[in-house]
Amino acid sequence: MSSIFADHSSATAPAAATNRIIQPAWVRIVHWINAVAMILMIMSGWQIYNASPLFSFTFSRSITLGGWLGGALQWHFAAMWLLMVNGLVYLTLGLITGRFRRKLLPITIDGVVGDTKAALTGKLSHADLSTYNYVQKLLYAGIIVVGILIVLSGLAIWKPVQLQWLTAVFGGYEAARYVHFFCMAAIVGFLVIHVALALLVPKSLRAMIIGR
Repeated sequence: MSSIFADHSSATAPAAATNRIIQPAWVRIVHWINAVAMILMIMSGWQIYNASPLFSFTFSRSITLGGWLGGALQWHFAAMWLLMVNGLVYLTLGLITGRFRRKLLPITIDGVVGDTKAALTGKLSHADLSTYNYVQKLLYAGIIVVGILIVLSGLAIWKPVQLQWLTAVFGGYEAARYVHFFCMAAIVGFLVIHVALALLVPKSLRAMIIGR
């Protein structure tokens, strides 16, 4: 398989440790495309939310995109297609290359609890970026599920008549809106944690830029 799809994170030779690929090219490409698409969707989504709030608050116009409902919808739909196509590429390659199996499995309760305690006490090691700890496994696996849910609930809101079976799965149009909102909130929370960890462990950011 072409080197762009190769995942050499299992390399163990000490001499090659500093040169081995931690994040293969395809992972880096879809990661940054996904980051741009997600930011566009979140900001335009906040403007759409403001037009018909679910709760007793709205988002500041300074952090929204689109200027008005029509403009926000255009941004949201454009970013939606980018996110969906990019997400399908990520899921397909993640399964084909075996990356998901190697990186995200297994996930155990004891492992998550132990690594959470280690993280809270500053004892969690980040020496080997090629191996995810149990907290990372849970977060990354969870955000994949949330990503699928937010796309499906978004489609249910967008086409409630044409996709009425999908809207019904979420409990109706209004329920689908709540699912969509809470998935968005989960993604925002994930992004905050993700960025914070990248700043605390700069070499992880470097690996996502240059691969090693």
